[in-house]
Amino acid sequence: MKILVCISNVPDTTSKINFTDNDTKFDTNGVQFVINPNDEFGLTRAMWFKEKQGASVHIATVGEASVEPTMRKALAIGADEGIRINAAPTDGYFVAQQLAEVVKNGGYDLVIAGRESIDYNGGMVPGMLATLLDMNFVNTCINLEVDGTNATAVREIDGGKEKITTSLPLVIGGQKGLVEETDLRIPNMRGIMMARKKQLNVVEPVDATKATNDTKFDKPAPKGAVKLAGSVDELVDMLRNEAKVI
Repeated sequence: MKILVCISNVPDTTSKINFTDNDTKFDTNGVQFVINPNDEFGLTRAMWFKEKQGASVHIATVGEASVEPTMRKALAIGADEGIRINAAPTDGYFVAQQLAEVVKNGGYDLVIAGRESIDYNGGMVPGMLATLLDMNFVNTCINLEVDGTNATAVREIDGGKEKITTSLPLVIGGQKGLVEETDLRIPNMRGIMMARKKQLNVVEPVDATKATNDTKFDKPAPKGAVKLAGSVDELVDMLRNEAKVI
C-alpha cells in the first residue's frame, strides 16, 4: 500500500499573531511553525500502516522553502520521502489542485489529509482533493483499518459516530481519534539523522485556479472589563437590563 500524507505548515498556537500592510498580510516574523495537528494524527496513523502492513509513506506540502524544517520533522517521525510543491498555499482550491497532481503522478492508494488546518480552518481541501481525483472520501475520520483493497472507517457525525466500509483508492480527512495525542511521536536522534538523508523532492506548481483571495485580517475584539455584582439582586438587574440575557 502506498500512502500520501498531506502536511500543512501552520503557526504554533502559542505564537503571537500580527498582520502587516494595513492588515492584509500575515506577519511571520517571530512565529514558530509546526505540523498541523490534524495532519500529525494522520501521519502517525500512516506510520502504523507502515509498521504493521509494510506500507510506504510519502508526505506532500504546498509551500515555499521555509516549510522544509516542518517537512524534515515529518521525515524524522518516519515518512520515507517528501514532496514540496514550490508555491505559497494562498487558496484551498489551488492547494487541492497541486496535491491532486502529486497523487496522479504517484499512484497512491490512500491519501490522508487533516480535516482542516488550524490557521484558516477552511476544512475544504480533503473534499476537493477527492473530487478532483474521483476517489472515495471519508471526512472527520476517527478510525481507519485497511485489509487489502477494502477499508473500514469510522467518522464523527452529529450526535454520534458512523461506521463505513469502502475501498481503495481513498481520501480521508482525519482528526484526533485516528490516533490519540499520547500516540504522537517525537523524533529521536536516529530519526533526525536519517531524515537528513531522505529524499525531499521539490516540484514546480501546475497551472491552477485560485478561487479566493484574502482582503483583510481582523483580530478578535479585546475583552471588556469585568464588572462585579455586590449582591444577587444587583446581578439579576445587570443580567436583565445591561446584558439583556434574562
